[in-house]
Amino acid sequence: MTAEPAVAISGLTKAYGANLALDRVDLAVPEGSVFGFLGPNGAGKTTTLRILAGLAHPTAGRAKILGHDVVTATNEVRALIGYLPDVPGFYKWMTASEFLTFAGSLFAIDGAVLKERVAVLLELAGLGDVTTRIGGYSRGMKQRLGVAQALINAPRLLLLDEPTSALDPIGRKEVLDMIASLAGRTTVFFSTHILSDVERVCDTVAILNRGRVVRQAGIDELRAGHEGGHRVIVAVDDPRALQEAVMSATWATLVEPLADGSLRISVTDLAAAQRAIPAAVAAAGLCLQRMEVDEVSLEEVFVDLVEGGGE
Repeated sequence: MTAEPAVAISGLTKAYGANLALDRVDLAVPEGSVFGFLGPNGAGKTTTLRILAGLAHPTAGRAKILGHDVVTATNEVRALIGYLPDVPGFYKWMTASEFLTFAGSLFAIDGAVLKERVAVLLELAGLGDVTTRIGGYSRGMKQRLGVAQALINAPRLLLLDEPTSALDPIGRKEVLDMIASLAGRTTVFFSTHILSDVERVCDTVAILNRGRVVRQAGIDELRAGHEGGHRVIVAVDDPRALQEAVMSATWATLVEPLADGSLRISVTDLAAAQRAIPAAVAAAGLCLQRMEVDEVSLEEVFVDLVEGGGE
């Protein structure tokens, strides 16, 4: 029996007058995953998260969180989620501990349970020893506190809208480390346009463009399924001779000479290529100097899907 996804979206549409922010979006987020919701600015990512959080209603279609419809079962859904908007707000005069205690009280959490949960989340956010009031925090500290606030009710689904977009490299690393630590403990739905962040922490990704999902897959599957997803870099003493030898192979789709004299061979069957290339080198009497796998980058996949409008 297949487990029900943490988020199940079907035909989700959101119109603002004549403009479609979301156009019949279908999406399934596996429970326990760190799910990257990737797309250029204006693609519809924030609109999707606002609908899931109950802050906006769809024009058409359905969205379910852990089996609960986000429109008709609002209280049940809110008890299951934590949400961090793209520009979170804080009471600057509070300390982190005071802010998390306040957030917990809104969920009717109190006493020893709340005290312990605040302590655990402060440590998770790297703020356990910080006594400065929030007004003196860096942007990265605020974002980490925002993630901690979104976890105060022990949600089964954490919704994060562009949590690293305005951070410097150190702040981004701190927030990503925090998100990565949640893998397997709660489902994380992570909206971003920063490709390197997705590659670092996400196991599954959906690419949204102009209100439509153009691809959803695991990151490795996304690369492998893309044209030229597997490539092998080969350096030999006579690259032209090797190029002629492999161009007719059924597993080779493209052979490109590179500036350093090596060859980049795009292949459909990586295992077959790894067996056949050394044999071809030996058969041609060449000297194999280097051979390594060069996977297609997520950036290449993203650009092709967004510019091409799909697969």
